[in-house]
Amino acid sequence: MERHFVRRGKRVTVEEIEDVAALELETDDRNARLISPLEFGPLAASGAERVFDLSAKEAAAFEDANWVFVKAQSPARSITEAVAAPRGVRRRGKVIRNSDGRICILTDELIVQVSEGLSLEDAQSELKALGLDIVRAIAFAPNMFEVRTTDGSDGIDKAAELLEGDEIILAEPSLVQAIEQRLRPLDPEYDRQWQWSNDGSNGGIAGADVSIEAAWDVTLGDGVTVAIIDNGFDAGHPDLKAGVGAQSGCFDRSGDLKVGTAGMRATSHGTFCAGMVGARHGNGQGGCGAAPRCQMTLIATLNDQVGTQATLARALAYAADPSLEDPAAPTSAGADIIACSLGPNGARWAMEAVLEAAIQFATTRGRDGRGTAVFWAVSNGNFEIRYDEVSADPRTIAVGRSTRSDTENNSAFGPELDFLAPGVSVYSADSGGGYMWDTGTSYAAPCAAGAGALALAANPALSAAALRQIMRETCDKIGGVDYGADQHHSDYGFGRINADRLVRKAQSTKSDSRAE
Repeated sequence: MERHFVRRGKRVTVEEIEDVAALELETDDRNARLISPLEFGPLAASGAERVFDLSAKEAAAFEDANWVFVKAQSPARSITEAVAAPRGVRRRGKVIRNSDGRICILTDELIVQVSEGLSLEDAQSELKALGLDIVRAIAFAPNMFEVRTTDGSDGIDKAAELLEGDEIILAEPSLVQAIEQRLRPLDPEYDRQWQWSNDGSNGGIAGADVSIEAAWDVTLGDGVTVAIIDNGFDAGHPDLKAGVGAQSGCFDRSGDLKVGTAGMRATSHGTFCAGMVGARHGNGQGGCGAAPRCQMTLIATLNDQVGTQATLARALAYAADPSLEDPAAPTSAGADIIACSLGPNGARWAMEAVLEAAIQFATTRGRDGRGTAVFWAVSNGNFEIRYDEVSADPRTIAVGRSTRSDTENNSAFGPELDFLAPGVSVYSADSGGGYMWDTGTSYAAPCAAGAGALALAANPALSAAALRQIMRETCDKIGGVDYGADQHHSDYGFGRINADRLVRKAQSTKSDSRAE
């Protein structure tokens, strides 16, 4: 059944998969489910009776997050009874195929924005008068709120109703979705940390690295804060803990932020990304990151890779200005750079208005108006970036992956690609205190972000836009391809980053505090 709503000012069509319900099952303190999903009927996303297909990664993500999909016809217990039961089910939702082709869960939650002409108090009163429960205010956008319906309607129906009024200027359903980690299977054939210094061994090309040792002669990243947003981190890793900042924190399943690293889920993906940015230098532990003396703000969001874009958006805005979520934090505690490697590995990802607003906030309001640069890993698949509305957003820095032979590696391509960074069989920190090899654009993005941190350490006056521009200008033109008059290639962007040239270019523009 087709459903329609307005997303970022455009009418979009989604498909509701009928006779299927999504159930978020409750767990006890041991994270064991209190009830079997089979009590509600046959599973709809697996087995011979499945109604729709999920990729293995998406299915695993929903499963880990305790979401199950069941057929609603002739269940052992009705869906209504299941939700009403005091134990067993936390909440339910409808299953839809989003405009990007991905399976999402439609609940009673929305993102709404009230006319800026109303005071905060009047805006909240208006929402309550419309029969909405306010979950929280979105601090980085004026009069924007997360809300729940109270009349049993779902987010799409309620959004349509709200937009008929005069005071609601935006109403979008907040869809629960799998926002996975952008990584690829590891390949242990390459020497450790060739990304920093490549001597050409084991089939690589000497010099096919980011020339970072020369950049370290200038700076190791002192005084710069890099926020890494992922699903979790081993914050106590011996090669990371000395660089973990006080504003690190994690969002729980309810979307509430807990400042600090206590209880933070330790995942290999996030730990690896953090290691690429800021693993410590000269401490006798493993290797080191691109900016080994920077401070890292580790922000864990989207437990088990499943959640709403609203939570991911809040993580971005918190990184840029921690006072939005933590009143005790000064605005000045915001990060100088944000690196995020979350997103589906398929071609399409539809961005919601709340995430767009967070990117806008961070890149224009961060760093006292100079903007916080947001580095985002493009899809690992050989797809056009334009279908991924997050990486394609002109305010994000879209990073693909290169090999130790200085070739592109079939990650997403197109005019939106900024540049490549090493991301194939690179070596970094692993959860549990160890190290590992791994491959993915997930690791190219924090590699580039760490190099960007060195540039800001060399010239803190650079705006986010200026940093992006000089990173483009100082790339090495690798691959033996024609970059054309605009110096850009669809598969290579502006080339592979060169940290030495980048830092020296940043130094040379230091006298121009108005760099744009």
